[in-house]
Amino acid sequence: MLAVISDTHGMMRPEVLHALHDCESIIHAGDIGSPEVLDRLTQIAPVHAIRGNIDTAAWSLSIPEKRTVIWMQQRILIAHRLNDVQAQDLEEIDLLVCGHSHKPFYGYHLGTRYLNPGSIGPKRFRLPITCARLYLEDSNVEVAWIVLDDRGREVRLGPGWDNWVVI
Repeated sequence: MLAVISDTHGMMRPEVLHALHDCESIIHAGDIGSPEVLDRLTQIAPVHAIRGNIDTAAWSLSIPEKRTVIWMQQRILIAHRLNDVQAQDLEEIDLLVCGHSHKPFYGYHLGTRYLNPGSIGPKRFRLPITCARLYLEDSNVEVAWIVLDDRGREVRLGPGWDNWVVI
């Protein structure tokens, strides 16, 4: 299982560590916020991180802004902002992962499967705190959504979100 997270903004919730405890690898789609976040994540599994727009300190400059990883024979392009992805970036890519908007989404962008795991950092607006778990087999991609509710009450996710798990 591949965990996909984004927009920690220097924050590492204990619930996130619990949700990721059994993953084989982790993608962090930027706005890491501090090297301690990466340190904590690498204690769980190997991390494929990219730099987001808030990652400007010296510790982050060696982290790429975009990268492609291969996991289970799937080529995955990771970028922080969807607007930074050009059509030519998507050639020979099976999945595009972006963060930045804090809005969880799985669908298509320019004909390529696209996943935004949402944000597991500080609460923003009325958006849920989310991450995703990917299960890949051949060309089949199954997304399991994880909602980490910090509000202490029921999460209402709306239509089409009935496959989400609230922790």
